[in-house]
Order: sequence, then structure tokens, then C-alpha cells
Amino acid sequence: MRILLDMVMNHTSIEHPWFQESRSSRDNPKRDWYIWRDGSGESPPNNWKALPGGSGWNYDVITDQWYYASFLSFQPDLNYRNPTVKEAMFDVVRHWLDKGVDGFRLDIFFSIYKDEAFRDNPFSFKPFPTDFTGGWFQNLKYTVHQKETFELAKELRSLVDTYSPDRLLLGELFGEDTTIKKYMGDQLDGLNLIFLWELLKLKVDARFLRNVISHYEIHYPAPYTPVYVFGNHDQKRMISKIGNDSRLAKLLALFQYTVRGVPVTYYGEEIGMEDVDFPAKTALDPMGRRFCWIPGFLVNMLDLYINRDGCRTPMQWDNSVNAGFCGKSATPWLSIHQNYQSTNVKQQLGDAKSLLNVYKGLLRLRRESAAIREGNIQLIDNPDTEKNLLSYRRISNDEAALVLINFGETSVAFKNQTECKQFLFGIGIDKPNNPGKISLPPYSGVILGN
Repeated sequence: MRILLDMVMNHTSIEHPWFQESRSSRDNPKRDWYIWRDGSGESPPNNWKALPGGSGWNYDVITDQWYYASFLSFQPDLNYRNPTVKEAMFDVVRHWLDKGVDGFRLDIFFSIYKDEAFRDNPFSFKPFPTDFTGGWFQNLKYTVHQKETFELAKELRSLVDTYSPDRLLLGELFGEDTTIKKYMGDQLDGLNLIFLWELLKLKVDARFLRNVISHYEIHYPAPYTPVYVFGNHDQKRMISKIGNDSRLAKLLALFQYTVRGVPVTYYGEEIGMEDVDFPAKTALDPMGRRFCWIPGFLVNMLDLYINRDGCRTPMQWDNSVNAGFCGKSATPWLSIHQNYQSTNVKQQLGDAKSLLNVYKGLLRLRRESAAIREGNIQLIDNPDTEKNLLSYRRISNDEAALVLINFGETSVAFKNQTECKQFLFGIGIDKPNNPGKISLPPYSGVILGN
């Protein structure tokens, strides 16, 4: 096992000693460790919005100035145009690398630098920040994706590359594909990997998933490596998006772990943990509290995810009190889904056909198969069954694997003209009697090797 640390480089808490010093007076040595500006009368310095909405500027009565926060008011942004700040944060990175962490997940990396001239962001017709490149009727031209942030990615990579064994930088950011690739560097000398988000608007049919593969292969061909992810701590849980259907969840795992790329599984996906429907008015999530006034019908109509408490409930380890997450006398931060007695790790470990054991089997196969782990991918056209049948080959030198997934309610026949005839893995299907002509039952998938 290796461990990546979640590293937030953009901001600190208002309780952090750095900010406490910074806000104490205008001439404090750490004043310019954060972004402070005079306002225009009672108005903020410019029109920059915070990503969750509202002005990003926050008035501080102590020194009669405004500080900027890209997210929430208690998360003031650091000023990376001060080289002392950058070096201090690099020292934090070194601290954890020296302790042996294997790399970092870089939280909202694209917002670290802002426009040096503090120019107003231009108008946009986009009402909501679905991809954090625009929203609240504003194009975030001067608050995200600054050229200095692309360079910061390379500087950070140079730092971690001084450590052995190799360390990993996995970036969380949003934007157009051409912009995202700038963080990875023209010579692949930036961030190693970046989360890609095409699967967040998930449709469980072969045509949609084939289009996702094609999109990633066009924009992130080898030696780039796409990252396949269904959700995270800001999104409705994957199985709740697909009607809590474990058959589909197993097939999506088969897809995610056999395409060319790096699969990232959000905790609980491997056992089918569902979203908890918490009312926004009682949210612990600051975002949920901020937008609790939006009527539920409008939230559903616009497909918004307001209260993120629902996807952040404790891991369901077993059927004991508090699902084994904490002791009986403790109270978890969020209440546990009521289905924990039937949906938990312990129960699924004992069920050979459980969703958890599908994940375990796929992980085992990835370790054993170079073709699936690192091979090229070739989509196979199926014009007669393209909505339901997804098929592709993975190839690494002399090793090949064929992946067939039937997302439909009826059986599908596949004439296997490839060299892959050896049964490696199946979901809802046993070893085919005739590997040259395979009949896939409804909601089934198979992997064959050469």
C-alpha cells in the first residue's frame, strides 16, 4: 500500500497562525502572505466571485481592508506572488515527503494564482459554476488558470522528483482539455495525473462510455494517462446515480478498471454505499447551509448537488453500532446510512459475488496483466449493438485482453475474431463454451486473454 496526502496549497484557515499574524496589522511581516486590498468605499476591491458564489472579498474590520478567499470566507487564499510564501509551502511539501508519503492529491490546484493587476472578471451568461471555469454570470478569466500556476506545477514536480522512489502528483482542477494539459507540461514535466470529469454526468449505456473513451484517447493519448473517476466528496455517490443497481455498479467497475488509464475509487463505491438524503437546512456542509433556501424542485430540475453531507457519511465497515466506524460511545460527525447492516465490508467479504469482491478481483487482474494495467486500447465497433455492448482490446507487446460488457436487458452475441480466447474474469457469465462466439447474458461482462 502507498499513501497520497491531500494537500491544500491554495489557502489556509483563518485560525492558522500565519493568517492571525497577517490580519493583526497592515505592517505585520506576514501581511502580504495573503491577498489584501483596499476597497472602493464600502464596496470590495473588484468584482471577483468566490467559486461557491458571492463575492470572494471579505471585509476585515481590524485593519479596514479586504482579504480574498476563492472558496469560503474562513479559507483565505495565500499570496503566491510573495516568494516567501511559495517557499514556505514547498517546505510543507518537503516535510511530508521526508516523512515518507508517496505523493499528493492537490486540492483545487487551478486557483492558486490570481491576476496580478486585479482586473475585473468579464461577464458570462453562465449562471452556475458546473466546471469552475465560469459561473454566477462571470467568466473566471482572472481568478483561475493563470500562467504562473502552470509553471508552479512544473516547479512542484521538480521538487518531488528529487525524492526516491518516485512520488506522484495528482491534480484536482477543472477546465478545457487544452488547458488541463498545460498543468501536465509540454514535456510531461508537470503534474503526473489529473482527475478527468466526463463520467460525472454518467449514462449507463455503451454508446456514452465509448464516447468517453474516444474523448480521452483523442485528448490524452499515450504517453498521457487519463484518470477515470465516477465521483468524489463533492458529488452524489455513483450508485445513487444509477438507481442503486448493483448489477450496473459491477459493470461500471469492470469498465473503469480495464480501460487505459488510472481508476480512482471514492471510498464506499466498492461496496455500493448510497447517498444519504440530508435536508439542506440542517447541513453541516457550509455549501449546503449557504444554498438551503433553493427549493428542492429547482435543485432537481437544474441537477444541482447542494448538500454534500450526503456523500460524506462514515465508511460502513460492519453491522455493529456506528457501522464499525467508531466506538459505541462515540457520535460520528454525520449519521450513517440506515442500510449499513446489509451494506458493509464484512458482509460483502463473505459473498463471492458481491460488489466488493468484483473490485478485489479486478485489482488482482490488473496486477497480473500488463495488457490491462498499461497496454494500448482499441475500441471494437458494434454497429448492431452499440447501445448495449461495449467492447475493446488492451494490448501490451505480445499480451492482449478482450473486454466485453453488455449493459442491456437482453442477451447479446459477439463473434470473437481476436486472438483472445482464454477466460480471465466474468460478471454474470461463466466461462464461455465457445470463445469464438460468445453470448453475453443481460448485465454481464467478460475478460478474455490470449
